[in-house]
Amino acid sequence: MAAISCTLLVDDDDTTNFLNQTLLRRMAVSDAVLVAGNGQQALDLLHTHCQAATSSTCPALILLDMKMPRMNGFEFLQAYAQRPEQENPSVVIIMLTTSLNPLDIAKMQGLPIAGYLTKPLTREKINQVLQEHFGYPAGHN
Repeated sequence: MAAISCTLLVDDDDTTNFLNQTLLRRMAVSDAVLVAGNGQQALDLLHTHCQAATSSTCPALILLDMKMPRMNGFEFLQAYAQRPEQENPSVVIIMLTTSLNPLDIAKMQGLPIAGYLTKPLTREKINQVLQEHFGYPAGHN
């Protein structure tokens, strides 16, 4: 059985999305994996999939790329925070980045995220997220 009902990947790189989807499926992390190419698409998906609070395709985990065209991760978080509270699912948002620039890391402080990970995603990083935020034992899959 999957650890969580649904995961939303938000990244403008198709290869990254493919690799992350493959990793999540192999690890049986979630029953459904949604993919958005930018922050605006992610907001649209949340609007569609989170109408009912009990929807099985409303993401419990969002893996959000920091730098994307059209609407980046920071802009997504600003828009997400302005949505009516009843429309926002109880979700763990993890920012994904290739940047270890102190300015980028400082910018993440105070944002409504549970943390950040450097790319690429690995089995160990996913297990860490599941353990810290969803109460799954270390190395469960």
